[in-house]
Amino acid sequence: MKNDTMTTVLNFVLAVLVILGVMFALMAIFRTSEMRRLNASAALANTELLRAQGLANDANAFNQTAKNPDLARILQSVQPRTAINK
Repeated sequence: MKNDTMTTVLNFVLAVLVILGVMFALMAIFRTSEMRRLNASAALANTELLRAQGLANDANAFNQTAKNPDLARILQSVQPRTAINK
């Protein structure tokens, strides 16, 4: 039985590879479900952002016709900051 040691080593290597394969499969499953959950959250956040931008655009259009200084001040404070108008 001179191959008994070699068989033991190969069985150990096989067991380690099987365990690693199971771990990587579980990690892939959990990451996929997390990605789906985060994707849904990002879609919801994007929808809310679009609604807020629409409201701001409507308020700005109303301010063009009504010329309310208080509304103009509020719209100026919530206007997005860019590198040019800082």
